[in-house]
Amino acid sequence: MIKFKLSGSFDNTEALLNRALRNDAVSVLDECGKLGVEALAAATPKDTGLTADSWDYEIAKTNAGYTLYWTNDNETQGIPIVILLEYGHGTRNGTFVEGNDFINPALEALFEKLAEDLWKEVID
Repeated sequence: MIKFKLSGSFDNTEALLNRALRNDAVSVLDECGKLGVEALAAATPKDTGLTADSWDYEIAKTNAGYTLYWTNDNETQGIPIVILLEYGHGTRNGTFVEGNDFINPALEALFEKLAEDLWKEVID
């Protein structure tokens, strides 16, 4: 026979979730959005600087809560420049310009800090 014995409580987790409900969750996402825009702008390869200056963010309400999106509206012929920079692209003469993964590394530090801050809230 297998027996499980659990001790402790979810008091800290429940307290965190209740604070999140009371506090304006959008303000937390708003701060993350601003920090993400700064990180992405700093990491974006610069020629004219237009793509780096074109970062923004949106917060959307969903059935599950809220979602944070980072956007960049700099396009050429309807193609987002950040996609060309991130994944690479072909040229008119048949060569391929290799992409540069700059988006994920730029946001990684922000995600790590957010996870660390949230974990501190849970264990405190």
